[in-house]
Amino acid sequence: MTGSEPFLVAHASAQNWRDAAGKIIVDLQPVTAAHRLGFLYVSDHFAGQLKEISVFLRQTTGVPHWVGTVGFGVCATGAEYFNEPAMAAMLAPISEDAFRVFSGVTTDLSPLMEEHGDWIDRPIPPVAIVHGDPRNQQLPDLIAEMSTATNGFLVGGLTASNNGFPQLADGVEDGGLSGVMLSLEAVPLQSGLTQGCSPIGPVHTVTESQQNVLIRIDDRPALDVFKEDIGDVLARDLRRVAGYIFAALPVSGSDTGDYMVRNLVGIDPDAGALAIGELIAPGDRIMFCRRDHDSAVEDMRRMLASLKRRVGKGRVRGGLYFSCCGRGPNQFGPGGAELRIVAEELGEFPLVGFFANGEISNNRLYGYTGVLTLFL
Repeated sequence: MTGSEPFLVAHASAQNWRDAAGKIIVDLQPVTAAHRLGFLYVSDHFAGQLKEISVFLRQTTGVPHWVGTVGFGVCATGAEYFNEPAMAAMLAPISEDAFRVFSGVTTDLSPLMEEHGDWIDRPIPPVAIVHGDPRNQQLPDLIAEMSTATNGFLVGGLTASNNGFPQLADGVEDGGLSGVMLSLEAVPLQSGLTQGCSPIGPVHTVTESQQNVLIRIDDRPALDVFKEDIGDVLARDLRRVAGYIFAALPVSGSDTGDYMVRNLVGIDPDAGALAIGELIAPGDRIMFCRRDHDSAVEDMRRMLASLKRRVGKGRVRGGLYFSCCGRGPNQFGPGGAELRIVAEELGEFPLVGFFANGEISNNRLYGYTGVLTLFL
């Protein structure tokens, strides 16, 4: 990374992609020969034009390599665009020997390893900025396998769109994982994960289950344990738990109490059973959590404080933020409230990102989270 060159960021909203991209070009200045990698995120209004937009930006900026995808919203320094036609772009002054753009990871890692295996095999593992197609049922396994194969750390998100699921990795494709791997030797990074929920009870053990159905927890009917954790008020009217109470699967070996949030998808009062949006087996650990504004803000500030300590006296040169599409204005309020918290804690710096259909951190796929990665 060229130390003297800045990260450049621009964002715009317009009904026509050409108008929005034209505004982006005006604001992305001054582009230099050091800017070799661009990040591009567009709202799903422009999903069908992602290829044309990327070609236009490549030709007008001269930046040869671009990665990105589509979200229900996009974000940039101090700004959020949600459910409106918009795009956000950032140019990074990273030399071409310090990164590798990859694509084609749909069923296994052979395309990645065949093309980039020699580059990956270096003393310091890479960090990968990863975008994925949520329709691919193998993504959780592919994410874990990629982390293991590269011995690297993954951050990113899944495309969120009503109008196709394209990812940009120099070319435009869909169906699997794509993105860019960055050499930590040349590109110093720090990353943090923030949950949008907070636990409301202890960690339990699943003692009987069928696929995604919890039948018994701690040798008791699953619904009895659930009602005990959520309290009498909600237990008397289970219709009120929808969108508020979730299942949480603790991450084994985590020293930060990390957990993966999954939806409740069904309740059977007669059988005393619960169904969640994840396969689960006897012996697995589970707890329940609530999702609300205050919990999200509190954990967001915790994550940002941790990042600030790790950055120390260093300078944040740029950032990428991948947030769940259920967050943003839906959880933090209007007017870019979620991104304002980032600025309040870390100051303003060039940043882009999108509101995703699932978030990637390290070797796992999360939901209802925010993943912030800082370039130092």
